Amino acid sequence: MALDGILLCKIIPGICEHLPARIQKIYQIASSEVLFQIHGRYGKAQLMISCHSQYNRMLITEKNYPTPDEPSNFVMVLRKYLEGATITGIEQKNLDRWCVMNIRRRNDLGDAETIYLYVELMGKYANVILVSRDNIIIDALKRIPPFENSRRILHPGARFKETPAQDKRNPFEDPHIEEGKSLTQQFSGFSPFLSKEAEYRMSRGQSFSDFMKEIQDSTSIFIAGGSDNPPFHCIDLKSVGPCTEYPLFEGFDVLYYHKEEKDRIKQISGDIYHVVKRELKHQKLKYPRLLKEYDEAMDCDRWNKYGELLYVYGVGDTKGKTSIELEDYETGSLVAVPLDPRLDGKRNAQKCYQKYSKLKKGQKYLQEQIEICSTEISYFEGLIEQLDLADFDTAEQIRQELVKGGYMDEKRGRRNRRKKKNEEVQPHTVIFNGVQISYGKNNLQNEALTWHRCRKSDIWLHAKDYHGSHVVIHTENPGEETLRFAACLAAYFSKGRNSSSVPVNYCRVSALKKIPGGKPGMVQLGSYKTIYIDPDAAALSAHGVVTG
Repeated sequence: MALDGILLCKIIPGICEHLPARIQKIYQIASSEVLFQIHGRYGKAQLMISCHSQYNRMLITEKNYPTPDEPSNFVMVLRKYLEGATITGIEQKNLDRWCVMNIRRRNDLGDAETIYLYVELMGKYANVILVSRDNIIIDALKRIPPFENSRRILHPGARFKETPAQDKRNPFEDPHIEEGKSLTQQFSGFSPFLSKEAEYRMSRGQSFSDFMKEIQDSTSIFIAGGSDNPPFHCIDLKSVGPCTEYPLFEGFDVLYYHKEEKDRIKQISGDIYHVVKRELKHQKLKYPRLLKEYDEAMDCDRWNKYGELLYVYGVGDTKGKTSIELEDYETGSLVAVPLDPRLDGKRNAQKCYQKYSKLKKGQKYLQEQIEICSTEISYFEGLIEQLDLADFDTAEQIRQELVKGGYMDEKRGRRNRRKKKNEEVQPHTVIFNGVQISYGKNNLQNEALTWHRCRKSDIWLHAKDYHGSHVVIHTENPGEETLRFAACLAAYFSKGRNSSSVPVNYCRVSALKKIPGGKPGMVQLGSYKTIYIDPDAAALSAHGVVTG
């Protein structure tokens, strides 16, 4: 569901409470999101503007966002013009889905001037545009050159044109309803969804004036349940059923933070995905070649036979020939012996013996390489699954693992922070029925949990035949309900999360052994038992486990 002009007019006063505010830092936390760290009337705060096609919004947020190592060109421009400047006001015109920030700064000569930051929250056309005092575009988050749209150019150097106002009335000032027209056609700021909600209420006796008064007095956001993309607005949505009330800005974080988290991880940690997918592709291409070479090596005895036949029959002149047929002295059948046309019979026989010896010795080597390649494929498939459910810290720890394994180079400026994070690898924990249960969401967390964060008498669980989390119940004798909850964790944080009756192996930690030279998180099980479980995201979420 998209933001409408009415809801935007409720957001702006909450931001204005912090004004005037000095802009301290600017970051582009994703391709469509810009974060301003400001210092205003209530101290430090974060102003986040999202131009995502579905989740576009602006709000004051308390969430922590990782920042990319290198700023984009647009952020470099914003930093040049806006860092150290002061946001003096925000204005929304005609209840439309855009607003303009008035920003006071000093130019290169030290003279005070006002420039403007336009925030347009119009679905897939959402944008942030920096405009000079002369109404010239300095830059835009999403540039639109003339060859794409000649009617409205959004490009540095072009003259900025505000989105034209629609011929509609302000419902707060003129709530008179015209017959035969929908509310969306009559009033500014009304989305089709809000129009349906108003019509539903008026059909049950509420006046339009009271409806608008309720909107005007609201300071909350109401979110309906029961879907991944729930309806929401600043009033209780009686037309869609029960709603949960949140403070306005907190509600937007509830709606969108975890939905956009995966996109942010992919954009900020895109090099991790690239490396993992590249290595997986390489190993998958290598594996059938190794199998083919191994099959050829296992058939090495025929080269020994070729050499024997060439010596037995005393074949001499073979130059210029690519093959010769000789009778097998054991079976009497004709055997086609391949030849090198550059060599005589004796040297061809020597070459056949050399190839036989090479293939014979290569059997063991190829078998080892096939096992290594198979392990690598399994390892990188597991990393992709972990990245699909990773949060920012988990993704960063996967980066550490790849650097340590030699698959990635350490980035400059990250070394000290990386060492600190290495020391702080912590598994996730949840309390169920008074019992602590820990689980890892990547190989480093699994490794730390299994070998450093539990006792030998604790119960260890892992989804059978799947890559996934190590789960530890920190007690010797868990009840059946606790065991099933831990098994649900192990099943959900594995590739079997969308399956039913997922087998989960469990045993005491003392029954585990490290695999010599194995990848992080790999273990051997001694005696174990198996429980079958249906992964239930709702049950995990009810106990505070983040499943988004």
